[in-house]
Amino acid sequence: MQSDVENLIQKYREIPGGLVPLLQETQEEVGYLPREVLEKIASGLNLSLAKVVGVATFYHQFYLQPRGKNIIRVCMGTACHVRGASDILAAFEKELNIEVGETTLDQNFTLEEVACIGACSLAPVISINDNTHGKLVAGKIPELLGKYEKAVLH
Repeated sequence: MQSDVENLIQKYREIPGGLVPLLQETQEEVGYLPREVLEKIASGLNLSLAKVVGVATFYHQFYLQPRGKNIIRVCMGTACHVRGASDILAAFEKELNIEVGETTLDQNFTLEEVACIGACSLAPVISINDNTHGKLVAGKIPELLGKYEKAVLH
């Protein structure tokens, strides 16, 4: 990991506006942007740590904490909200024993709340990684999570 990040810094050192793509590629390599990596980037680009952290926290695509192998996004848009998205979100929190924005201890699931997934006709709808699951009811959540737990184990 160390040399990969250093290679990426070298790649973007002389490119104007290279900080964002450097952060993107680094996050892809490491999985998230830990403080020590941000410090290395700041030093390597001769920028202040505040500048690098400011950019990393401004854009929602960057994560400063480890994320799970499976990212669960619960839609809270209007259609989903009126069809029980809050109950779906609460059921995920209870089943996973985490709150929105957290990752399970086994690093298998991260739970997020999103404004809209764009599948209103399927409300309430969630996505897990690149898969959309619509017309969800709280009672189906354990079975759904089980499919993703098995997929990770095999």
